[in-house]
Amino acid sequence: MKTNNVLLGVVGGLAAGAVLGVLFAPDKGSNTRKKIAKKSSDLKENAKESFDKLVNSIENQYEKLATKADKEIEKGKSTVELINKELKA
Repeated sequence: MKTNNVLLGVVGGLAAGAVLGVLFAPDKGSNTRKKIAKKSSDLKENAKESFDKLVNSIENQYEKLATKADKEIEKGKSTVELINKELKA
């Protein structure tokens, strides 16, 4: 959850800084609008890349955890089977 908040804060700060920088720079209105459109497109792409990286990281962590859990479950089943065999003997 903290990573999401940090990522959102960074992207929001970049967006705000870019827009304010463009708005306060002396330039024609048409040029300013083009710059804002380009910056917003760039920020959108960066945010999508960051989100995709975050999703991939979460998926990898999930897969590792699921594999580890499966191994532990198999160990537990083997232990239970061994105990049952010893109790029957």
